Amino acid sequence: MALLGSSRATLVDVARILDPKGQIDKVANLLQEYNDILDDIPFKEGNLATGHQMTKQTSKPTPYFRLLNEGIVPQKATTGQYTEACAIMENRNQIDINVAQLNGNTKAFRMSQDKPMIEGFSDTLADTLIYGDSSTDEEQFNGLATRYYSTSATDTGDQIINAGGTGSGNTSIWLVCWGADKVYGIYPKGQKAGLDYQDLGIQEVTTNSTTGARMRAYESWMQWQVGLAVQDYRYVVRIANIDVASLETASNTSDTSANILKMMIVALGKLPPNAGCNPVFYMNQTVKSMLAVKLLDKTNAFLTIKEMKNVPIDRPNGVLSFQGVPCRRIDSILSTETALT
Repeated sequence: MALLGSSRATLVDVARILDPKGQIDKVANLLQEYNDILDDIPFKEGNLATGHQMTKQTSKPTPYFRLLNEGIVPQKATTGQYTEACAIMENRNQIDINVAQLNGNTKAFRMSQDKPMIEGFSDTLADTLIYGDSSTDEEQFNGLATRYYSTSATDTGDQIINAGGTGSGNTSIWLVCWGADKVYGIYPKGQKAGLDYQDLGIQEVTTNSTTGARMRAYESWMQWQVGLAVQDYRYVVRIANIDVASLETASNTSDTSANILKMMIVALGKLPPNAGCNPVFYMNQTVKSMLAVKLLDKTNAFLTIKEMKNVPIDRPNGVLSFQGVPCRRIDSILSTETALT
């Protein structure tokens, strides 16, 4: 019974979700993460059934200085192809039909059980967009941290700013300029963009593979085929090695925090001029809170908060911006990153 309850809603789950009148109660999901990145990322249909193939320039010719009556050797630019793969995230929800019908509102109870599973897709995608690594988990696609992993890496190393932290108590700020042919999400050719949710109705499901015991259950199926394409590495900048313990001393008498405002200016300077896209800073709750603390310094003209009407309760202070660039929260960004070298 305990094993069954770990993967399907039980009578205990029903008791917890019903209000005193026996109706479906509003459930406050205290474990909900804030993954604003999912509101920003544009998606593009891939040109492959498994992802998206792109061509990038690998070299460009250097012109000669030529003397009169002397020839030159013809040259040409070279290009290479590479593929961004899509991953398949999938889940199922099975609820005993008698459990679902206990309170007389089967549809509402089923949705209350499906909702956290749907939110799980959002959280997992945000985690993978940052830390996904197909070399350690072949089912994943590569996230940003897997691409911007070392200050000495070819190409992407120039896009990393070292905040000076050591050890494993660090975090990062990401500057991403989303746009077509720059950085964007992908889904396989001919497939659906976003989460595919299907209500499969009542199914006969096996509850014990050893005995072959079966039951009738309502089943929901969910799948998301998704990947990340970084077509031009210059449109992402990582401020890495931000010591979290030191950052939390911001505005104290003994302030040992890194000068992240200076580094954010440097990060913006690393983007190509006339980028033609809208950059966004991403950080976790700790960093965003410390940026808000820096607003206490009245001489700081770079950070602003734009008051918004009808702002959700989780964002009571409006939109925090740095030099007009939104600062967005992603709980998936860890405060336990090991320092890059």
